[in-house]
Amino acid sequence: MADLDKYRNIGIFAHVDAGKTTTTERILKLTGKIHKIGEVHDGAATTDFMDQEQERGITIQSAATSCEWDGHRFNIIDTPGHVDFTIEVYRSLKVLDGGVGVFCGSGGVEPQSETNWRYANESRVARVIFVNKLDRLGADYYRVVKQVEEVLGANPMIMVLPIGTEEDFTGCVDLLTRKAWVWDGTGDPTKYEIQEPPADMADMVEEYREKLIEMAVEQDDDLLEKYLDGEEPTLEDIKRCIRKGTIALDFFPTYCGSAFKNKGIQLVLNAVVDYLPSPTEVPPQPEVDLEGNATGDFAIVDVDRPLRALAFKIMDDRFGALTFTRIYSGKLEKGSSVLNTFTGKTERIGRIVEMHADDRIELDSAQAGDIVAIVGMKNVQTGHTLCDPKFPATLEPMVFPEPVISISITPKDQSASEKMGVALGKMIKEDPSFHVETDEESGETIIKGMGELHLDIKVDILRRTHMVDVTVGKPQVAYRETITQRIEDSYTHKKQTGGSGQFGKIDYVVEPGEPGSGYEFESKVTGGNVPREFWTAVEKGFGVCMVEGVLAGFPLLDVKITLVDGAFHAVDSSAIAFETAAKGGYRQSIPKASPQLMEPIMKVDVFVPEDHVGDVIGDLNRRRGMIKAQEAAASGVRVKANVPLSEMFGYIGDLRTMTSGRGQFSMEFEHYLPCPKNVSEQVIKEVKERKEAKK
Repeated sequence: MADLDKYRNIGIFAHVDAGKTTTTERILKLTGKIHKIGEVHDGAATTDFMDQEQERGITIQSAATSCEWDGHRFNIIDTPGHVDFTIEVYRSLKVLDGGVGVFCGSGGVEPQSETNWRYANESRVARVIFVNKLDRLGADYYRVVKQVEEVLGANPMIMVLPIGTEEDFTGCVDLLTRKAWVWDGTGDPTKYEIQEPPADMADMVEEYREKLIEMAVEQDDDLLEKYLDGEEPTLEDIKRCIRKGTIALDFFPTYCGSAFKNKGIQLVLNAVVDYLPSPTEVPPQPEVDLEGNATGDFAIVDVDRPLRALAFKIMDDRFGALTFTRIYSGKLEKGSSVLNTFTGKTERIGRIVEMHADDRIELDSAQAGDIVAIVGMKNVQTGHTLCDPKFPATLEPMVFPEPVISISITPKDQSASEKMGVALGKMIKEDPSFHVETDEESGETIIKGMGELHLDIKVDILRRTHMVDVTVGKPQVAYRETITQRIEDSYTHKKQTGGSGQFGKIDYVVEPGEPGSGYEFESKVTGGNVPREFWTAVEKGFGVCMVEGVLAGFPLLDVKITLVDGAFHAVDSSAIAFETAAKGGYRQSIPKASPQLMEPIMKVDVFVPEDHVGDVIGDLNRRRGMIKAQEAAASGVRVKANVPLSEMFGYIGDLRTMTSGRGQFSMEFEHYLPCPKNVSEQVIKEVKERKEAKK
């Protein structure tokens, strides 16, 4: 039986290009898991095993691996940094106990770092910080630490100080032991010496060490009292306090180094052992009922309790479907049966494997605290709970963002059409932020995702992995509709067809809801004019219609309907009659309530060299962008703006042209705002023309 105190389930996360995958490679080398280091820029990194990852030099899907350090078992997930794949970070953080946040020494806290940090806060994941790439031009450890405080609102605890800057960076001083770790110039991570710190850093070391101890002893009143009386705590006591504060998210131990040059990684590994929690030290997962309401029970991390496991990722590869699963309590054994509480069906566990990127090691069983993959599960999807059939329970599910962009895809021939259906089915299972639907009028297949790159990669996977050649249509924006006026109205549905007829009369108010409220329904009927059993039929009738607005057929947002009165017939009234009345009321009243088209606004973050800032800002203004901020960075300026998604297609090409290839940007969905009248008219016209063309 494995000792759970020796387990560390950790994720490596950061902005694109901050060095996560390189850091993971160094960890695997130092722990003896791999013997030759693979580089991202050569397309040879262990955890970037997809063709698309190797070609583009980015991580697209999270990869799981495990290794050992100092008698502890690490289950590591290397996550993507690109904003279009944040879903991978979100679902990985959901099942992890701790994390390593990697920040670029020159880029600092970049846009995706902020999103990932927010996800980690929501999931209550303890973290250590690693400021990477300190050997680069413009790298500044202290500036990045300040940004962590100001931009993320976090409390970094400085554990080490760098020795040298940029190309003269040779190592770091461990403040707790007052020892310098200095690596030689060979690039071998094991070639280092532990020595006395440089004499010119002595005062600085003492100053920062004092701050560190003061921050740590605040976790223990007795130690704090002794410290204030002049008694320095022991190293064990300080470490115990740092561990307590890290797990409570009071502060984040902060380290530095250069993963590419193999400097500083050992200290981060030691920090994972010393300060990040084991599975038994994190708050247990809450259990919910089938409606998603908390039951008050928790999945306690204990091998002897009934099985509770969460499927957090589905991956299809050459051996079949792999279901990545975090086990919270109990044991999972080969040949046993488990209940999927979402489907209500039991499935037999055929094979359990421990993943090392795309290699696997067969296991007979796994236990609480483990992250494993199960081969060949039929009906399990991301977020489903697997449990002991005798003791059913559901864990808190995952919530995924809605797609903001869509394109149509058409198979080149009939044989490709059948293969495409199977391939898309597998891809939906793998990625919950990827949606597929069929346009009922045209029969076209529409794929929806989080951004241009997201859909670009999906089409690439269709073509290369599944051998389905498709023609791709123009990107379409996920517009929405809403109303701007309050309307009081009445609708009567009356039908006589011999025998019992249909009758339902409703008096109702249609009004704009709060932004982000979706569809709300309330009944204020008194006196039984509309019997209570028909209220849900009225709610359903209006709700069914909300998926298609009256302007251009886009879903209707933020509408409140209040049922105030009505009438019924003792014989002819039924739930169907009142549902039909509500549908008629929708068609009658929504056009009167001044409907309005809404467009998705994206939070855009552009990194641009100083000499091109004016061009970039001018261009964003032409795209109807609202400039929010300009921040000076080490080697340029970060421009933050809110821009309509419809104006951002093909932006990367224009940005590269304006900045001679040096500009970078990322964007993510922010909110919906009303469309200007000219844009709205153009969109409605295009939708009508498309519908006419399909007839």
